[in-house]
Amino acid sequence: MFEKVAEMLAKYLKVDKSKITRDTDIRKDLNADSLVIVEMLFTLEEESGITIPDDKVESLTRVGDLADFIESEINKK
Repeated sequence: MFEKVAEMLAKYLKVDKSKITRDTDIRKDLNADSLVIVEMLFTLEEESGITIPDDKVESLTRVGDLADFIESEINKK
């Protein structure tokens, strides 16, 4: 799941995917604004068939945290 999230971030933010690690902070390190994050999360939700609660979005600041959360939600299905 990390690879998929990193690919999407690279595409949406026009950054080099090789610079994205599990510890990369989506807002601070990649300069992602709220609109881009919402669009990406919506796409991830659609593709994976899960829902990321709004209150959870604020705590998922690192790429690895987001990937792990999505993976755990998929595994609950």
